[in-house]
Amino acid sequence: MDDHLMNRDTTPDEARINHEWLVRILEKVKSGDLSMAQAIQELSILPYEELSFAKIDHHRGIRVGFPEVILGTGKTIEQIVAIASHLSTRSTKLLITHASQEAYDAVKVVINDASYNPLARAIVVNRQQNIPLRQGITVVTAGTSDIPVAEEAAVTAELMGNRVEKIFDVGVAGIHRLLDKLSQ
Repeated sequence: MDDHLMNRDTTPDEARINHEWLVRILEKVKSGDLSMAQAIQELSILPYEELSFAKIDHHRGIRVGFPEVILGTGKTIEQIVAIASHLSTRSTKLLITHASQEAYDAVKVVINDASYNPLARAIVVNRQQNIPLRQGITVVTAGTSDIPVAEEAAVTAELMGNRVEKIFDVGVAGIHRLLDKLSQ
């Protein structure tokens, strides 16, 4: 798809961006800048795009306001790269969970703005950089062994537009370790 059909810098909400993408296609048909056949080709990926091994849900951002998330577990690196490549061409956000460093290295070759959080094992693309974040999420862990799961939760919440506070290792043996954090 042409990047001119989807402006990745103007809207804070994934569903609205997808809506605007649809409106632009329809306006181009109306003005004669896009043929009916071209529009049908552009829209053929809705509600999902069929690959030989996966169905990519491009419509999810319109339905729920956040694009499909890729679970890296059980997929080959080639499958992860293919799905990520297709999703990232039509979305301002991309999240791949349970991803290895090797998967990130391969994704980075085709999606140059991808970043990796090794603790969360998450590959992220966020093309909506200047959006004010909503307050109100705190991720708390009982012990240090919970930190990778907490990091994944924090990365996900941040990509969804939230400011995240993290409190790690409050302990499971005493409430006093949690209560000490309430004043912060």
